[in-house]
Amino acid sequence: MNDTTSSSGSTSSPTPGSSTTSPRPEGPLSSDVLVVGAGPTGLLLAGDLAAAGLSVTVAERRPHGISNMTRAFGVHARTLEMLDARGLADELVKRGRAMEQMNMFGRLTLDLTRLRTRFPYVLITPQYEVEQLLERRALSEGVQFHYGTELLGLRQDGEGVAAELRGADGEPVSVRARYLVGTDGVRSRVREELGLPFPGVAVIRSIVLADVRLTEEPEDILTVNGSGDSFALVAPFGDGYYRVMGWSRKCQVPDTAPVDLDELRTIAREAFGTDYGMHDARWISRFHSDERQAPAYRVGRVFLAGDAAHVHSPAGGQGMNTGLQDAANLSWKLAAALRGRTTDAEALLDSYQAERHPVGAMVLRSSGALVRLAMAHNPLQRAARSAITRFLEVVRPVADKAIGMVSGLGISYGAERGSHPLTGKRVPDLELAEGRLYEVLRRGEFVLVAPRDGRVAAPEGALCAHWKSERGSTLLVRPDGYVAWASDRPDAPGLHAALTGWTGRA
Repeated sequence: MNDTTSSSGSTSSPTPGSSTTSPRPEGPLSSDVLVVGAGPTGLLLAGDLAAAGLSVTVAERRPHGISNMTRAFGVHARTLEMLDARGLADELVKRGRAMEQMNMFGRLTLDLTRLRTRFPYVLITPQYEVEQLLERRALSEGVQFHYGTELLGLRQDGEGVAAELRGADGEPVSVRARYLVGTDGVRSRVREELGLPFPGVAVIRSIVLADVRLTEEPEDILTVNGSGDSFALVAPFGDGYYRVMGWSRKCQVPDTAPVDLDELRTIAREAFGTDYGMHDARWISRFHSDERQAPAYRVGRVFLAGDAAHVHSPAGGQGMNTGLQDAANLSWKLAAALRGRTTDAEALLDSYQAERHPVGAMVLRSSGALVRLAMAHNPLQRAARSAITRFLEVVRPVADKAIGMVSGLGISYGAERGSHPLTGKRVPDLELAEGRLYEVLRRGEFVLVAPRDGRVAAPEGALCAHWKSERGSTLLVRPDGYVAWASDRPDAPGLHAALTGWTGRA
């Protein structure tokens, strides 16, 4: 599972889902892709690859069962768009609660309804709801899961990767795959086997986390506040329990130190002026939050994604979302390489590092800045926070850009010099003659959005859709919803060159 921190002091256990363990496979396994880790990142990736017709095996060291001992609880707009492109967003939205404003530092309110998307909000829903949807999809697409199975070692050659696993019965088993992806969290065994460092620092220590019932219901869906020496957060699970996170400068102890509900009540009263009558903790833990990033997301035929590749502070709720976007970027590229649908598989697979590593670094910077501003305690730091807050209140375009980056909608990828300005940009959910763009993207293919007059012929390497309006521009949209090529006028030679480069067909 994609775990981000160590913890201790559990007072009670959450109720998991079904708790069956897959039997140990007999003899060597062989598949196109082996995914190590069945957290959200691994589940999305595995489901995508299987939907593309590939054989996929997932190895997860935990026993089977979706646990609600998870720290993620917010799904941002860009992640919801990607789930929409897989037919999953509407169901998840029904399970959660939409938060249309983000309140920061007690005085700045960011209006998420200004986002140009079908999902102008943060969906407050626990990580296990996301995992349930993604696991169900992966199973329906034929992914083979092996729970209670851990990675012992791996080696690779020019044809594939050989992984040694140990099943729940303690017996070793060999798996041969053409590619392997490590989505096994901050303590990634895949990353260790590759010999990759994971440099960084602990940005915040001794955070207390609990799932509790409240006597008093908070006014806001997401309640966040801080004083000079503490801050706290409260978010609903939707099942009568609330996730509460608290930190106090006065209590900086190791993760292994005992923790109880009274400590969290004290932090909440300092931050909010009330503890909302916390009681009946079903889980309580202490952890620390790191800022770390692997220098490489690809080593030969092995890739890293999610917390195995990067981990950062919980500020902004970007952890799970960034991992899911890693998976969406990598899955179609692996599928294209394995299905022979690219003229240069190595360059296409290398583009995963080129596109996602800078995003991971940006998230480290932005989430780190947010948590440091929240922790500001001396006069100079508080003055800086007040100045930044006032600036964002007055200069709306800057605030909108900040919201766009946190939501993921403002993230774009680099393009070659001379490319159309839209190249590499995220495509919104366009209204097409054939329906919404993200409904068309559910087929997992490139989509050519062309004028209605038929001047641009349907290509072999992409699905063809048409503007609902009279627009004359043409867009080639990647399977992950970013512009691969664009033209303000019909440009058949440019289109054919782009299709050949991306898909191997024109």
